[in-house]
Amino acid sequence: MKMYGKFEQNGREFCITERKTPRHWYNYFYNDTYNAFTSQVGVGEGLAQDKLANRIILITNRMMYVTDKDSRRWFSANGLPFSQEYRNFRCRHGLGYTITESETEGIRMTYTVFVPLTGNRELWTLTLENTRDTAAHLSAIPFASTVTDGVYRAQGYNTDVGGFDHTHQAMMTRIFTEYGDGTWTTKYGYLITDGRVIGYDARRNAFIGIYGHEDAPEALETENGCTNSDCVGEKLCFALETEVTLEPGEARTLHFEIGIADSVEDVGSKRAHIAPGVPEKELEELKEKRYAEISGASITTPDPLLNEAFNGFYKYSTAMGSRWARVRHNGYRDLMSDTECFGSFNPKMAWERYKRVLTYQYSNGFAPRTFIDGKIKDNNFADCAVWITFTGYSLVKELGDLALLDEEAAFNDGTVATVYEHMRRSVEYLYNFKGQHGLIKIWGGDWNDCMNMAGLKGRGESVWLSIAWYRANRMLIELAEWKGFEKDAADHKVMGEEMNRLIHEYGWDGSYFITAIDDDGNKIGSKENKEGKMYLNPQLWAVMSGVATEEEIKTAFAEVDSYLETPLGCVVSKPAYTVLDNSIGTMTQKHAGVHENGGVYLHSMTWKLAVDAMLHRPDKIERGIKQILPWDHTYAPTCGEPYMLYNSYFGEQTGYRYSTPGQSWRTASTAWFVKSMLLYVFGMQPELDGLHIRPCLPPSWIECSAEKEFRGCRYKINYHQQPGEGRVISMKADGVPVEGEVLPYREGAEIVVDVFVG
Repeated sequence: MKMYGKFEQNGREFCITERKTPRHWYNYFYNDTYNAFTSQVGVGEGLAQDKLANRIILITNRMMYVTDKDSRRWFSANGLPFSQEYRNFRCRHGLGYTITESETEGIRMTYTVFVPLTGNRELWTLTLENTRDTAAHLSAIPFASTVTDGVYRAQGYNTDVGGFDHTHQAMMTRIFTEYGDGTWTTKYGYLITDGRVIGYDARRNAFIGIYGHEDAPEALETENGCTNSDCVGEKLCFALETEVTLEPGEARTLHFEIGIADSVEDVGSKRAHIAPGVPEKELEELKEKRYAEISGASITTPDPLLNEAFNGFYKYSTAMGSRWARVRHNGYRDLMSDTECFGSFNPKMAWERYKRVLTYQYSNGFAPRTFIDGKIKDNNFADCAVWITFTGYSLVKELGDLALLDEEAAFNDGTVATVYEHMRRSVEYLYNFKGQHGLIKIWGGDWNDCMNMAGLKGRGESVWLSIAWYRANRMLIELAEWKGFEKDAADHKVMGEEMNRLIHEYGWDGSYFITAIDDDGNKIGSKENKEGKMYLNPQLWAVMSGVATEEEIKTAFAEVDSYLETPLGCVVSKPAYTVLDNSIGTMTQKHAGVHENGGVYLHSMTWKLAVDAMLHRPDKIERGIKQILPWDHTYAPTCGEPYMLYNSYFGEQTGYRYSTPGQSWRTASTAWFVKSMLLYVFGMQPELDGLHIRPCLPPSWIECSAEKEFRGCRYKINYHQQPGEGRVISMKADGVPVEGEVLPYREGAEIVVDVFVG
């Protein structure tokens, strides 16, 4: 695979050396209230979000133009348009920032974008260096398109106003929004600089032009700068022109901040953010914090690309997902699942985020699909509540403190209960949310979002969710026993036995588990079906939950290996649907081989890594890792951003799209890959009594290592593997033999562990 760049700083940066990658390669930046992203050529968005996800979409794209006042030519610091030549191009995506470097027409440019740790704002820094033999008379023009005044549509209305405030030397627009407390109020979008302002534009038609576009703004083509346009009742933009004169060899740095203020006067206070040295300080603080947040675990394998990707962006993406889920919306399941995975290397921070997500749960135990636009929205999804116990159980074991279960968190109606009570209610709600056979209703979808029509009449059932519930119920029983809640434990054992019976009576298809039963009683994922005969997830979760017997595991995984396995990876369902089926849902509208409809869904593949480790199938572990990683072409010619994972690879039915990736960043694949690697492949599994070592390593990894911060003790674990069954033969801690699989613990200590596998 062509890399288009390389990892640097031990994976903390990926340096893209070619502007034209196969698609935009994005990087994300965030704090608790603001999220943004940009590609290697600057394309991206930025938005603010309050507690109930009222949003202000401040930026729909950004550019950094530079004009030459002598030649009347213009170019950009982000490498567009492609028709212009840019030498020595480098885009360094880092953990929370992007720095783009290039040179054209004797001007060397360094353009930095990042979101500081606090505030609804972005900081942009531009350094211009004159490599000519003569003076350069330039201007820098940061530009942002926006939808704070509404999305533009032909023959539509845009009625807001914007312009330049001379008092505060700021581009400004008013924003009518429900952001904050849900009542309509006025905020102000602003763009400021520490340079000398010589022009501005607030009217898009004046700067970009009625028939222009952002790669060729009419104002730059005709005026070589801004037109000083205000905006009333037209489409807004932000453009601010700053004059720069450079002698030969001279360089100058300019700072810009774009953000959201509470008032016109508040805009004036923002100038402190671009005072000398402040942006640089904020960037360094950001770098330190983001790296510290992901430093709780790391791996070293024979694959240096895996080491760099995992120890940098994979963990960073997991941390961001724990706070922002899929960004486009705040999926409850997504936040919980990513927080569970985040806990594998930062459980303390994950616990605080977990309690935050609990506050969106209903007091009856049900959990919504999402919260967005100031509302909690159920969206007819049944499965979200099951993730509450998965995450809480996992974090309690990481932290080793049962008192955490007694901490309190609110429900979305303001009532308060202990964390344990949140879990108990979620499990009991789902147990009583039953369909026609007593299994849990699928309603408008389980994990498979696109199986959204199977249970809308209230009779359809999810076999997968019933299996997942069984897992959550087992966890709750364990928590109840730890806490001494004997009645809860006894009651839930009875529930579990009943659900187990129903799963086997209605969900077992002779050699594997089906995935669902629709409203009319028809099986989905059964040998009886013409299309969609088998789904991967029920087989995986039957192992993870403990619901499957040894014989069922044997027959189900014989089917997985022979029927679902392809060179590209295990497909999530097979055969793919080719005919619309409204008794199933929109997955049947997708082309065969796309996402859930017979594609290789990497989220499921990362669950399969965990399951293959549980079943101790090291050859499958090695194969699965190679299939998932985009640069490894051992089995198929996969491709994509080398520093990220994706939701899926497209199947062979998609023709030219075969083996190309779906979306990056906004997927649980990366987070679950991190957890599966740490807990199952390297086998660093937390229990109340300490850290257990239960690895299942790829056979070719003769030597590898991992580090983990665990309850204040730092473990450095070296694995030494020789030919054999791939099981632990012995362990030593600081040279002393270890009996059993639990590592010795000393708070504040660093312990070197040697694990011998054969």
